[in-house]
Amino acid sequence: MGAALRRAPPRSAAFAALSAVAGAALLAACTVGPDYRRPQAEVPPEWHTDSFWRVAAPSHAPLAPDWWTSFADPTLATLETQALAQNQTLVAASAHYEQAKATLANVSAQRVPEVDLAAQAARFRISHDRPLTNYATPTESTVQNNLQLGPTISYDTDLFGRIRRQVEGAQASAEQSADDLANARLVLTTDLATDYFSLRELDNEIDVLNRSVKLQQKALDYVNTEHDLGSVSGLDVLQQKSQLDSTRVQAQLLLNQRAQYEHAIAALVGVPAPQFAIEPQVLDIQPPTVPLGVPSDVLQRRPDVASAERAMAAANAQIGVAKAAFFPSLTLTPGIGWQSTEFANLLSAPTLMWTLGATVGQVIFDGGRRAANVKYASEGYKATEANYRQTVLSAFQQVQDGITGLSVLDGAAKQSREAIGDAQRLLSLANDRYSGGLVAYLNVIDAQESLLTSERTDVQIRGQQLTLSVALVKALGGGWERGAQDGALAARQQDTPAPAR
Repeated sequence: MGAALRRAPPRSAAFAALSAVAGAALLAACTVGPDYRRPQAEVPPEWHTDSFWRVAAPSHAPLAPDWWTSFADPTLATLETQALAQNQTLVAASAHYEQAKATLANVSAQRVPEVDLAAQAARFRISHDRPLTNYATPTESTVQNNLQLGPTISYDTDLFGRIRRQVEGAQASAEQSADDLANARLVLTTDLATDYFSLRELDNEIDVLNRSVKLQQKALDYVNTEHDLGSVSGLDVLQQKSQLDSTRVQAQLLLNQRAQYEHAIAALVGVPAPQFAIEPQVLDIQPPTVPLGVPSDVLQRRPDVASAERAMAAANAQIGVAKAAFFPSLTLTPGIGWQSTEFANLLSAPTLMWTLGATVGQVIFDGGRRAANVKYASEGYKATEANYRQTVLSAFQQVQDGITGLSVLDGAAKQSREAIGDAQRLLSLANDRYSGGLVAYLNVIDAQESLLTSERTDVQIRGQQLTLSVALVKALGGGWERGAQDGALAARQQDTPAPAR
């Protein structure tokens, strides 16, 4: 029996060690609060399209991050590059992302022990009249040195997962900030493209109006000549002059609108408006095909949707942080160091000292503060969930708006081209009749003016097609893919069949 008793302590020690490890693991795994699960959003099975569209294969990335290059406009490409390098809103979004990463690093550091090194040196005199601690020994006044050196350690064991939930929330917030940076990039590039195409539409419209002014001036000269010959009345002259003045006013108003777009582009590319100009140019820019993919792709490829989802994850973690306040905290505070009255002996073995300690804290009464914090966090999560669902609904709305709008504009563009063809045939007929002496030259001018009116309508339709194509690119996420790091947007370059128009 004695032998058995002598062998028992090792087994007991091993059992105690295993129990301690198991207990520590169990406590470490105890994380209060709900685990995050992304809610299911209602996703339509397909877009509402017509024969104008052919849906892209969902296995392919529908857009490239540099989607603007598909418009084949070198000026736009240069402006986009300049904006991405100099836009201050994008700089601010990038700084906010770096702040979020720093916050994550700060919170994560709480998971490891904090070690401080302290040194103290003091010389002091002990009072002769101090209270006695030993009546057998009289007090004396002495002067002493006190030298101390050593680290102090503090470690929050995070028994109920408060720190783990804080890290979880900070991680989600950092990812949300990355998504916000990607969204800022998307908004910047699409706003710039929209303003640029609006400016180019005005260039084309102004060109049409300038040609119209020249024709109307010819018509006015012709009417003045006829008036001098007594063939027409002064009323005809005033009508023609009024039409010319009205067209000139329209051209001036378009010049003002063009200047506004030019100034807006200057702000986006980070250049003072007085130092920025875009040369007027008449261009025939064709909108590219915009591949749609399937509705579920929108949830993965829109950074604002991703940001709203990460906000939910961060809010969910805050519920755990709030609930952890109902449970006790345990902080370990071991220490080791040296204390001596002489510097030469400070690091010697006899001067070594150490402490082992722990602090347990538990709030007993707080007037309902902790319960209110849990309520606040829970309602905050509900708000972020509602915001996420609304963001998804808005995303589907914006994509469907683009799909429907481009389909309608495609039909309008076909009608516009037919109208231009009719006006061209009318002009040809008027020229033939004028050459044959059957009509006056004013009929030819009227036919030319009708053609210019049709051309202006066509310019407006093509401008709307360009800006709506950009809006659809934005609604589809602009080529963004979740998983980008440090603000760099991931690009999946794959050969995608033109999902076309």
